[in-house]
Amino acid sequence: MPALSSVLVPYASYLRIYEPLAAFPEPERDHWARYARREATPTAQDELRRSLADLLPTPPVPVPVHESADAFVADVDGVVCVCPWRTRLRGWLALEELPGQLPAPLLDAVLPRVVRDQAAADFEQWRARNPDARPWIRTAVWHVPVGWFTLFADEEREYEAAGPAAPVLRYRTPMVQARRRVARALRTLRETIDEGPLTDGLLDVGRWLEEFHPRSLVELDYGGLVHALPGGELAQDRSAADVAEGIAALRAGDGDGAARAYGRLTERWRAVRDRQFAN
Repeated sequence: MPALSSVLVPYASYLRIYEPLAAFPEPERDHWARYARREATPTAQDELRRSLADLLPTPPVPVPVHESADAFVADVDGVVCVCPWRTRLRGWLALEELPGQLPAPLLDAVLPRVVRDQAAADFEQWRARNPDARPWIRTAVWHVPVGWFTLFADEEREYEAAGPAAPVLRYRTPMVQARRRVARALRTLRETIDEGPLTDGLLDVGRWLEEFHPRSLVELDYGGLVHALPGGELAQDRSAADVAEGIAALRAGDGDGAARAYGRLTERWRAVRDRQFAN
């Protein structure tokens, strides 16, 4: 598919939950068990290309007509865990956020209002039938939300320099660790600083984590952001360590130490987000 393979990778990061098969009801559990036994399963790049392909027709298809039956698969200490793509649900959720991310004229040019209105009506009907549905994957564009880093420790960082494929930078941790770190970070923030976006973001991600099986795996994947950071900067990126250092400094009453850690973090990600508007 040359037309698809030439599409530029959007600069997005992902927070994913891999749940054990036991978390799924039948017949979905059987579907994922058979799916996981395949010799090869699609990659994140495959998922991205399929999503972008829907935007090529005129008018574009912002949300797939049918829900994806694909997932990412991971082996966690001998236990098969899957992260369903749920591209249809994620498409609807992404559409709800677009008005706050793009100027109205640009949004209307990319996705005509009649297309968005129809998608919104479809989502309202679907949500009424599926009130408890939630995505296994969260996406952020041109950055990694600070709250996501609180879920991980620096030693859980996995970096692979560019070889035949693109470089990879990700973190993986057990669900119990992620929940514990969120709780500790929230307690520290509430005791030391005023309520704000960071606290709100942590509350939101903490509630999301509670919806999944306690033996799940949590993964932060830099995804396309690896293309927004030069190789040297990517190799030296220790954002999770900076966040952990900042929270530890707050807990110890070291405001200057917290400011230094937060300064390194914000400077790094400001440089990335500035590239969004560069030619």
